[in-house]
Amino acid sequence: MDRPREEAATAEGERRPAPILDPDAEDRWQTYPLDAADGDHTVVGDLQVIEGFYSPELDNRRDVITYLPPSYGSGTRRYPVLYMHDGQNLFDEVTSFAEEWRVDNTMDALSHVGLEAIVVGIFNTEHRLDEYSPFEDAEGRGGKGDLYLDFIADTLKPRIDRDFRTQTERDSTLIAGSSMGGLISLYAFFRRPDVFGKAGAMSPSLWFADRAIFPFIEDAPHVPGKLYLDVGTLEGKGTVADVRRLREILLRKEYRRHRDLVYVEQRGAGHSEAAWRQRFHDAIDFLLRETEW
Repeated sequence: MDRPREEAATAEGERRPAPILDPDAEDRWQTYPLDAADGDHTVVGDLQVIEGFYSPELDNRRDVITYLPPSYGSGTRRYPVLYMHDGQNLFDEVTSFAEEWRVDNTMDALSHVGLEAIVVGIFNTEHRLDEYSPFEDAEGRGGKGDLYLDFIADTLKPRIDRDFRTQTERDSTLIAGSSMGGLISLYAFFRRPDVFGKAGAMSPSLWFADRAIFPFIEDAPHVPGKLYLDVGTLEGKGTVADVRRLREILLRKEYRRHRDLVYVEQRGAGHSEAAWRQRFHDAIDFLLRETEW
């Protein structure tokens, strides 16, 4: 079975969770980076962070970092919101597992063609594998995906909508990630259609828990919205075959090519942050645009 890097031994930048303090304590946004004098940070633009944001669903804490579009400070406009997993890998080389995605750079570039969104990076914890799959495998891993999605939808999203000028409807609420983050993003689209109207799954770990995602999606009703799906050709024959199989399932469910569904195979690309960074621009361009790609 092709298992791309086994999620780097279930890590991909796992971060030791902050200690559980008072769950009722008010978390506050601070300008990121907190140690601005450290010249090693690679962020651009306006980013705000809450350290140790509490999840009552999972009874743990994690950092949450929010990117604000270039025009955010000069008006009253409201913006779509993109929720992304593995938040430590998105904006800053200092916190990244291997290489950062440069999401802030890409979003700044897209702003020049009128595509802007708030991006919420949700840091992972030492329970990453458990939280990023609703399905439990034979080794007892996974199974907390529903709680993780409830955390995003019922605790984090209300806080983001309260504190920032967001477009709150499902058509303006996106979720995306790679590998196990791609798996939970696909699941979120079909499991919480009341919240998420668009999803991006980059190199999703469809193999996890004996490929339980396939019957789940096959049995799920058609959910209106947009889906972006991709894989690198160097991720293994089994992995590519899995993603192609999912593409065919989605087409049978009447997701239309280049309108509701974009599928990409990147030749020569492996299972890495560098590959996902290369594809992120086109993925988000498709998901944010109102017209067909």
